[in-house]
Amino acid sequence: MGIILSKVGGIFIPVSNIRDAREWYCGILGLEPTFDIIADHLCCIPLDNNGSNLILDSKIFHVDATYRNPAFHFNTDDIQQAYQFMKDRNVEIVTGIEHGHWFNFKDPDGNLLMICKC
Repeated sequence: MGIILSKVGGIFIPVSNIRDAREWYCGILGLEPTFDIIADHLCCIPLDNNGSNLILDSKIFHVDATYRNPAFHFNTDDIQQAYQFMKDRNVEIVTGIEHGHWFNFKDPDGNLLMICKC
């Protein structure tokens, strides 16, 4: 085993309001927004049972720091249902479903993200 593990522990997302971001991300992920807010600017949302976290951080937020290209994607088993779910939540969808497998959307702060059926 190497010194650096081939495992992602966390993905940072710059957000303008940590409490609003926690509500929004938990809402799209079907989670209760009960995760602690640390030092009044961080919130770690567990993504799986392997220790990966979505780390919302309002201290690093600046309009120029938002994702202009997706740095990762959320998985789905049903791309059509995921697309409709996001539409029903009035999420800003940037693309249609491309090649039957993925689409891009923006969070309330303008971060460009992706959902993909893999």
